Amino acid sequence: MPPTGELIDWALAATTANRLVRPGPQVSREEVTEVVADLRRFAAEAVSHVQQVTGLHASTSVAPILVVDRRGWVQANIAGLREVLQPLTEKLEERRSSSTAGELAFAVGSRVTGIEVGTVLAYLSSRVLGQYELFGENSNAASGSLLLVAPNVVHVEREMKVVRDDFRLWVCIHEETHRVQFTAVPWLREHLRGEIRAFLSATEIDPTAVAQKLRSALDVLVESVRSQQRGEHPASLLDVVQTPQQREILDRLTAVMSLLEGHADYVMDAVGPQVIGSVSEIRQRFQRRRAKAGRFDQTVRRLLGIDAKLRQYRDGERFVREVVDRVGMDGFNRVWTSPNTLPTAAEIGDPEAWVRRIHGRGAVATAE
Repeated sequence: MPPTGELIDWALAATTANRLVRPGPQVSREEVTEVVADLRRFAAEAVSHVQQVTGLHASTSVAPILVVDRRGWVQANIAGLREVLQPLTEKLEERRSSSTAGELAFAVGSRVTGIEVGTVLAYLSSRVLGQYELFGENSNAASGSLLLVAPNVVHVEREMKVVRDDFRLWVCIHEETHRVQFTAVPWLREHLRGEIRAFLSATEIDPTAVAQKLRSALDVLVESVRSQQRGEHPASLLDVVQTPQQREILDRLTAVMSLLEGHADYVMDAVGPQVIGSVSEIRQRFQRRRAKAGRFDQTVRRLLGIDAKLRQYRDGERFVREVVDRVGMDGFNRVWTSPNTLPTAAEIGDPEAWVRRIHGRGAVATAE
């Protein structure tokens, strides 16, 4: 096992990811300089647009704007994952201190998970346009950091044949919305951290239970491929490895993430054509691109739960749009009052239920 005694061999994860990362689009040195400057400029410009749409005002601390390549994104996410998984690492260490299991078994396990994590990060590194990073070495303690993956932005704008500057600003508005969410709502970051810690604390460490879940996961992997071949929707590996307590926590986390992603999607479109002239065209082409994944990509996305994340964008955006239509943006912003005013998973699918709970029945009747 690595000297750190951690759950995952992070050095091996980084090596694996860097070896498997696909090269980005061909760009000249001048184009690299230009896209980096553009993304920094548009990220700064996005601040005022997001404030105007949302009515939220972030703290004066500004998140670092990091324009990275695919390997830079991998490095940032390894650092973030390492921090997020620390509670699970500590739990494993407690287990080890009272276990007769040999060091070799732990070492082999950490190397296997290192390879798995590296493989997944390599796959994702070519698909992420931007990211608001709450955790990791690049994250400001107060405001996190904005990651913009330059080669992926260039690849997608070329593939969709959209107006370059419009698309770059559109992407920056989405990520700036996330920064505003976490800096204008000071309790949100610790609430999310707490939910993640609770989820990890409920993880089973018992080797027998883990082995059973891994066997079930293997069955899911095989059945997923068969289901995909039959045109059915296979299960995600996450469906298998959760405990009942984790499912409850994951329902809450899914609701929060649907809200955050849907809110960012709503804002990036709500700026309107007066700011981004081709915003409607960008959205239409982007949605078509999301739906056009090949069979292999569809299988991998479902196995990793990425399809669930895509549903978060869609369901969350519909929740935000319908609530704003009924009670206005000020009424929607009641969602940021406390953890108790966040929508539940059921309310994400039924926005009127949230409006009734927070604003009373009269709010729905008045809006109608």
